[in-house]
Amino acid sequence: MATNKEDSRLSDIQLACTDLRTLLKASALMEQNLKKMDYKFNLIDETLTSASRRVAPLQSMSMASRALETRINRAVTPALALLDNFKRSESIQDKLLDLSSKLSNEKNMNKRLKTLIKYVDCVDQLKAAISSICEEGEPVIQRLQEVVEFLSRTKATDQYRIHRLRETLTTLKALYETEVDAMRFEGLLDEALLNLQDEYENILQQIKHQNIVDQSQAVDKDNEGDDQMVITGSNLGTKLEIELLRRISQTLAAEDCLDICIDIYVKVRYRRVAKALMRLNPEYLRTHSPEEIDEMAWENLETAITLWIQHFELAVKAVLVSEKNFCEQVLGGIMDGLVWPECFVKIADKIMAVFFRFGEGVARSSKEPQKLFKMLDMFESLEKLKPAFSQVFEGEAGTDICVRFRELEKLLIHASSKVFWEFGLQIEGNSDGVPPPQDGSVPKIVRYAVNYMKYLATEAYSVPMARVLRTEQIWKAGILSRPESDENLLRDAVSHIMEALQRNVESKRSGYRIDKLALPHVFAMNTYWYIYMRTKNTELGKLVGDQYMKKNYKVIAEESAYMYQKIVWVPLVRVLEKDDDLELESKEAMVRAKMEAFMKGLDDVSKRHKGYYSIPDEDLREQIRLATVKLVVPAYSEFLDSFSVSLPGKSSYLSPESVQQLLCQIFGGGEVKPKRRGSRDRTAGGSSAVDGAVKGFRRTRSNTSEK
Repeated sequence: MATNKEDSRLSDIQLACTDLRTLLKASALMEQNLKKMDYKFNLIDETLTSASRRVAPLQSMSMASRALETRINRAVTPALALLDNFKRSESIQDKLLDLSSKLSNEKNMNKRLKTLIKYVDCVDQLKAAISSICEEGEPVIQRLQEVVEFLSRTKATDQYRIHRLRETLTTLKALYETEVDAMRFEGLLDEALLNLQDEYENILQQIKHQNIVDQSQAVDKDNEGDDQMVITGSNLGTKLEIELLRRISQTLAAEDCLDICIDIYVKVRYRRVAKALMRLNPEYLRTHSPEEIDEMAWENLETAITLWIQHFELAVKAVLVSEKNFCEQVLGGIMDGLVWPECFVKIADKIMAVFFRFGEGVARSSKEPQKLFKMLDMFESLEKLKPAFSQVFEGEAGTDICVRFRELEKLLIHASSKVFWEFGLQIEGNSDGVPPPQDGSVPKIVRYAVNYMKYLATEAYSVPMARVLRTEQIWKAGILSRPESDENLLRDAVSHIMEALQRNVESKRSGYRIDKLALPHVFAMNTYWYIYMRTKNTELGKLVGDQYMKKNYKVIAEESAYMYQKIVWVPLVRVLEKDDDLELESKEAMVRAKMEAFMKGLDDVSKRHKGYYSIPDEDLREQIRLATVKLVVPAYSEFLDSFSVSLPGKSSYLSPESVQQLLCQIFGGGEVKPKRRGSRDRTAGGSSAVDGAVKGFRRTRSNTSEK
């Protein structure tokens, strides 16, 4: 058992020894192979080092070649692009010439406008190409020159190529220096811009205001009615025309022709606006200085002011609104919209100046009373027009025009106020050197003043007059003051004029001769009655108040009528009064004497009425006639009844009916043939004493004054 184990171990040791011997042999062989490989690697390394030394110059040459290629490409590529721009500009110029030929032959306006838009497009393209050439030319030539100099200096390529590059550089430089300025300032682009300026002017000239005359006629008709016509501006030009004008404006502005563009626009559009307004025939605007306006006949001046109001409104609301919108559409795209307001104001300023000049001339002319109403019309028209005017001339550009508008309003306010107050002074001063009417009738100044104040008190003029007075008061007292209401201001102002009129009447009343006792009362009766009746139930009467009119005019008229009766007719009636102290035997002589005195007095009164007294108001004359009949006829009838026995030849005396007819004739009842007393018919109303008749008249007067 032990022997077997030892044999097995020995066998394993022998086997391991054999394996070790084999391993050692393999290691020795590997060592030999490694030595061979090391030798081969050394050979390869030596070969690679030698190859690297030989390839290194080629790598440097390759890198230099790539850098040179890049440098050349950076110079040549822009040069080629520059040449392409030259070719492109030449192509566009050919197209421009073709479009120009079509424009000259095209007669249809719509087609011509469309062709013009293409023409503008070509001009813009040519401008862009030339701008590109101008911007890129010098840098391109500079880079190309640097490359040529570099190649010449470094001899990086052959002389042939350097020569060709130098020739190309010379040609391109000569082309740039000779052609670019000509293309910009003397070539087809310059000619095209001139053509666009002409086309621009022609299109602006063709766009007109169409309905200005129709609107003016509509305003004339509307003034006869109550409703106010709405005046609005119309659209100027078609969409195609506006688009073309806008494009041309922008093209000219981009080519440093903005001043020329504005010049053309302002000149042409001003002429168009002026011609549109000239169709209204505003010849009156040629007269504008205060001296010239003072020389105008009033009817002509009145018509001129009416036309001025209409035309001023049309100019602002129709013509200039249209021009403003048109100007914004055409020039609004230039300089961020800063140009068009100035252009519009330049056009409008010349137009407005003509209207302002006339209005200022009217305001500064002589302050005649009849001008007040037309000045108020002008002022009211400006007030109504103010919102539209401010909107049309809004912004900084329209400041000067708005200032002049306000100055004209101020002038009209001052002028209207001055005319009003001077009218009161003229009424009060009219008595100086002017004798009162010799027949006691109403003087012309009173008729004129009453009608004047009635017209002023109407709604059409009371409102603007009150506004004028309030504005004047604010200017005098300051903005922080608290002025009275418009109605109170106007009432006080009108009352001052009425008081001045009353002082005028009283001054004339005291101007009659002392020997004409009744005439001042006839004059006062006529005048105050006229004032009261003409203002009763009118806007003037309502303004100053009915009690005021009764107290200051009706009462005085009735008192004057009473004094007239007392001076003229009462003495005639007293002739017929009974005298109880007379003896019976002398009664017949007394009755005859009284009757003769009465007839003589009646004849004298009749002559005085025909020669000196005048009662033009029919209603007043009828009241005086009735009062006189009630005073005289009953007294005469009673006298006849009382002394009929003592009157010889009864038929030789007038009957009461005949006396009444004579009184009717005295007070304008027509020619009457007096009847002799043939019967004892009496006038209705019966007998009454003289004092009773007079007192009855006074009671009637007092009662009416309280109504």
